[in-house]
This record gives sequence, structure tokens and C-alpha cells, in this order.
Amino acid sequence: MRTYAFHLLSFLRFCAERDLNARSVEPTDLFDFLDWLGRREPGGKVVQLAPGSSPATMNQRVAVVRGLFDYAVLSGVRPDNPVPVARRSTGWRAKRRGLLGHISSGRPRTGGRLVREPTRLPEALEPDEVTAFVEDLNTHRDRAMALAMLLGGLRAGEVRSLLLADVDHGLRRLRVVGKGNKERVVPVDRALFAELTSYLRDERPAGCSTPECFVVLRGPTAGSPLTEAGMRRIFRTHRARSGATRVRPHRLRHTYGTELATAGIDLLVLRELMGHASPETTARYVHLSADTLAREYAEARSR
Repeated sequence: MRTYAFHLLSFLRFCAERDLNARSVEPTDLFDFLDWLGRREPGGKVVQLAPGSSPATMNQRVAVVRGLFDYAVLSGVRPDNPVPVARRSTGWRAKRRGLLGHISSGRPRTGGRLVREPTRLPEALEPDEVTAFVEDLNTHRDRAMALAMLLGGLRAGEVRSLLLADVDHGLRRLRVVGKGNKERVVPVDRALFAELTSYLRDERPAGCSTPECFVVLRGPTAGSPLTEAGMRRIFRTHRARSGATRVRPHRLRHTYGTELATAGIDLLVLRELMGHASPETTARYVHLSADTLAREYAEARSR
């Protein structure tokens, strides 16, 4: 939400500079906005965005502005949405969801992307990278958070929002509330629960009534839920100290998905475990490793 709000605020400042309002914006203004973001001078209140942003980031900005004008149409501010509509490569149309899904905005919502995004495989980590990083973590709390991503496939936000009531030590399961408030139950290896037990017994502040599982351990905010900035600081510190510079929260999750897919888990099961809305997202984890390709190629050559 913070990212979407930032893009929206940037668009409104762009409109202010060009003396545009919700009724006067035209399709060409969107492309001017994307160009404006890349050429924005450093300084001021708008954070500098580097030119040459990834296609996914560009499409995210387009989606934010499209959502703004969908709302403008629903509110009667203007009769149409000026954001150009991208063509889809198939005839499938996603089912409209949400409280206002039955209301038409006067134009078909295709969900297509204006900027073509290359298909990229999830970036998993090597075992020695993961080992070096986890061993460098010096609290049970930090190790439990990392293992929740590595052994349970949780997103960083899901780890921070995990409640004590959602941890089932007996069955070794976590109840996770993911994107769109979609719930799932994830079984996790006993190593996570060993770290969780030690954290709750030895490190969590005494008398702490915070419902979230992971809290600040020391300082004036001790007992408060761990923030996004706090988690980023933990990963940044231990990446530098351990030398495992590629470790990121989402790459731990990617490693979880890749390892299970490589082991032959059913894709429907993997989709539920990871909380994916689209089966196409899960399918990206099913790919042959470079070693497998080289081995099969060598065997074919020898034959």
C-alpha cells in the first residue's frame, strides 16, 4: 500500500506541474508521466527514481493510475478512463472481484500490461548462502523469522503479521493470512518451532501482550510489533556480516518453492502452500536446473 500511495502521490505532483486535473488528463499524459519519473531531478520531496525501471515497476505505476481513474469514473468525475488499455494475448478474462465487482466502469477492464514483461524464473539461493546467513543470526527470533520464509514459504509481511494465536506448536503448523486476506495453513519443519519455542521462552519481553508473534526485543519500543524497517535492518546487517549478499526475504521464499518443486511436489499443493492466486505464478517454480540440462545434454551427445 505504501508503494501504491507513493506512485499515486508522484502522479498527482506530475499533474500539478502540468496544470492537469482528473477531468483533463488524456492518454498521452500517462506516457509523459512515466518519462517524467525517469527524468526527475534529485532533491525536493519526491524521491528520485532511477531511469530504466523494470517493466514490472512500470506496469505497477500504470495500474495505480488506472485504479485512480476507475474510481473517478465510478464517482462520476469523468465518463471514461484515460489510461490506455493493453491487449491480452488470450481470450480469457479474469473474473471481477471485490465489493464493487458487479459495477461497470463504462469500459472493459482487461488487466493487460502496457509494458511487456519478460518471463523470469524465481531466483533461489544456494545452500551455502542460506547456511552462512542463518548461522550469523544471533537471536532465536531472527532465526525463526528466516526459517518461516525458508521452511514455510511465508512472505516478509506475513511473518511480521503472524499472530501468536496462529502458531500451532502441537501440529507444527502456521495459520497465515496472505494477500487479499486469503488464509492458508502451512505445515513447517520442526527446526522452526524449536527456534520459536526458545524465542518465546528466553527473548520475548516478559508480560508482553502484543498479539503479533515477532516483536522488538530491546529499547524504548520493546514489545511492539516488529516493523518493516526493523526487518530490513536485520537482513541488511547480517548480509554484510556473513557475506551472503544475495539473501533477501523473498529469495528465501523462492528457495522454498524451488526446492519443493524440484522434489516433485504436486503443483496444486505448492500453490496452496505458497498462497498464489494464479497457477501461472506457481508454474514458474517448475524448471530444470542448469546441472540437469547439462547432464541430459552430455548423455544425449554420448549416445
